[in-house]
Amino acid sequence: MSGVSQERAILVGLDEDLDELAELVQSAGGSVAGRVVQRRARPVAATYIGKGKAAEVRDLVWETGADLVVVDDELSPAQARNLENLVEARVVDRTQLILDIFAQRARTKEGKLQVELAQLNYQLPRLAGAGTHLSRLGGGIGTRGPGETKLETDRRRIRRRIAEVRAELEDVRRTRAIQRAGRRRAGMPVVALVGYTNAGKSTLMNALTKAGVAAEDRLFATLDPTIRRVELTPGSEVLLADTVGFVRKLPHQLVAAFRATLEEVQEADVLLHVVDAAQAGADLRIEAVKGVLDELGVLGKPMVTAFNKLDKADDPDAVRAWAAAVPRGVAISARSGAGLKQLREVLARTAGEMVAFASDGRMGR
Repeated sequence: MSGVSQERAILVGLDEDLDELAELVQSAGGSVAGRVVQRRARPVAATYIGKGKAAEVRDLVWETGADLVVVDDELSPAQARNLENLVEARVVDRTQLILDIFAQRARTKEGKLQVELAQLNYQLPRLAGAGTHLSRLGGGIGTRGPGETKLETDRRRIRRRIAEVRAELEDVRRTRAIQRAGRRRAGMPVVALVGYTNAGKSTLMNALTKAGVAAEDRLFATLDPTIRRVELTPGSEVLLADTVGFVRKLPHQLVAAFRATLEEVQEADVLLHVVDAAQAGADLRIEAVKGVLDELGVLGKPMVTAFNKLDKADDPDAVRAWAAAVPRGVAISARSGAGLKQLREVLARTAGEMVAFASDGRMGR
């Protein structure tokens, strides 16, 4: 981003911990100019935060010369519009921010289509919100003219593009289904890597397979799934699929748009949940991942949990004890290689159990 000035953001939320939002802003190429927290059980319906807090944000925008205000939740169209009027600055919500990061990260045609679909689905109700605002003016004198016509044109254009993108993604989905059927015929178990963004999934993928997947210390470094064959132990081979990372408050538009990619998780025999055990609040991130897995209907699949970044942990023994208390839990460092032999053995055993179960099922029929 050389030569391009960073946008400076004021972070706003109802939760004291805005560190992840700060990471997201930095991942999008911005910097944090300040933070404002309002302790409330739920947002103000019209403006997200109260007018007093909004005035505090406006003053901070002026003092710091910030370019925008970033809110740690998804805003309704009315909330965004009202808050912008109060803080006198551009307002971006958490969903817009994550969609922006995904748009920057998408490399393949499939990834770009999925991000575009999510963005279009986010924009459409906000256009509809603008239409409702116009209709409230009375629907007569002063409301007719090119503005309304342009709005309807924009709606039609977005709906038409949504239909086109969905059709293209359906082709992707069919291709993936054919590929999965081929893998099924080969009889090789599939292990899907899942976990919070930046937990170290791609680093682990490279350590196990030498796949050469881009592994960066930033959120959402991986959007496009990579599938590689790996020998876990002598005679035990699996296909390992790296997938997009999850995050707290993952926008539902993304879960829907990335259906073709996330089907790799749904169709897997075993889930390998990678946890950043050196990260504060790791237990909350585990719950966030489980929430998305539940939404995908896969929480009941056999799961191996790799408590990663043992080399960075303040108390490695505590991480090992945590892993020992979890069924199929293993403490590892994907970077240094610690614990990988044990992880391979646990994965091989779990995948073997699934193959045996599937064979018994076929024999029963």
